[in-house]
Amino acid sequence: MKINLKKLVAAAAQARLGSVSPYSKFKVGAALLTQSGEIIGGANVESASYGLTCCAERVALFKALTDGRKKFVAVAVVARCEGGPMPCGACRQLLAEYAPKAAVFVADSADLKTVRKFTVKKLLPSAFVLVP
Repeated sequence: MKINLKKLVAAAAQARLGSVSPYSKFKVGAALLTQSGEIIGGANVESASYGLTCCAERVALFKALTDGRKKFVAVAVVARCEGGPMPCGACRQLLAEYAPKAAVFVADSADLKTVRKFTVKKLLPSAFVLVP
């Protein structure tokens, strides 16, 4: 499947607008592309108990999974930080489990044309996954 990178990154930037980040003010958006071409967005949601905060990547992934989507091609993550926001360890682990072949794109919301690309395997080379 050909990835429309501009559309995927724009969807992540749009999802970022839904961020609930009253404490850090660090707004992150993610857009997950399914094998069927559907894009599911998510934004970070913070809690006063920071450990309960959920990243945009996981919000998008959880939305997709609980709606029955299981095959993913790519994910884009956008926030206002130089070079774009890198997925945290928890997000990398969940991507390794549920979207291991997905391309991962990151972009600074101030420069959506400059996009860096990674593979899940590159981000988490020795992921903990159960063999079925």
